[in-house]
Amino acid sequence: MKITLLFFGVTADLIGKTVLVMALENTMTVGALKLVLKEKYLKLKNIDTYAVAVNEAYAEGTLILKEGDVVAIIPPVSGG
Repeated sequence: MKITLLFFGVTADLIGKTVLVMALENTMTVGALKLVLKEKYLKLKNIDTYAVAVNEAYAEGTLILKEGDVVAIIPPVSGG
């Protein structure tokens, strides 16, 4: 199955892309996807936490991804 990943802020800088289509061989949860991304893109290990949204809604690690999902990787933000 294929999903589309959208990277924002520093995650886009670390990956070098803002959009990536990824083929998943098996059913995968958001939590498992985060582990795969950290293994594939070692620079993501430099970020302690980041939020994940699936189809424009924040997602917990237990959410199971489906064909065609759009997954946004949202880094922590700061400001004042």
